[in-house]
Amino acid sequence: MGAMIIDGKAFAARVRGQVARHVAKLKAEAGVTPGLAVVLVGEDPASQVYVRSKGKQTIEVGMASFEYKLPAGTSQTDLLALLDRLNADPAIHGILVQLPLPSHIDSELVINRIDPAKDVDGFHISNVGLLATGQKAMVPCTPLGCLMLLRDHLGSLAGLEAVVLGRSNIVGKPMAQRWCAATG
Repeated sequence: MGAMIIDGKAFAARVRGQVARHVAKLKAEAGVTPGLAVVLVGEDPASQVYVRSKGKQTIEVGMASFEYKLPAGTSQTDLLALLDRLNADPAIHGILVQLPLPSHIDSELVINRIDPAKDVDGFHISNVGLLATGQKAMVPCTPLGCLMLLRDHLGSLAGLEAVVLGRSNIVGKPMAQRWCAATG
């Protein structure tokens, strides 16, 4: 098979359209507006762009967007207290803590403070464990998006092989796990 260019922007626009229709249906049938809370600690320029984009896209599909931009010096205790409030808030259905966090904050402790049912990144140890054992779990968005894009372009992935470069907890490991599950 030769090289091919996949139009990821067009695919993403179609997915956002599907999400918008699902959100509208949820609002109409259940009276629920999904809410996403995004937490940014510090002034990392790339993280600011990502958070701004997530907020814009969340609103575009009809969801409620809650942004929490905290100074780099925010204490771990204060961040954990915010997560406790977001976990308990019925208007918040998903929580995303933008990484990396400042060095004085324990990222693993923060990630594992998020209610696994609200962990939209799929980084909580419960979601990682469920995913690793083939059970239903929140899946990290980058690997899931890659698989969705490949399925859209190639159809069934059964029997195909791939090389996954890197073994990060955010992309590489979950991509390898999802690939194995997708290709049987």
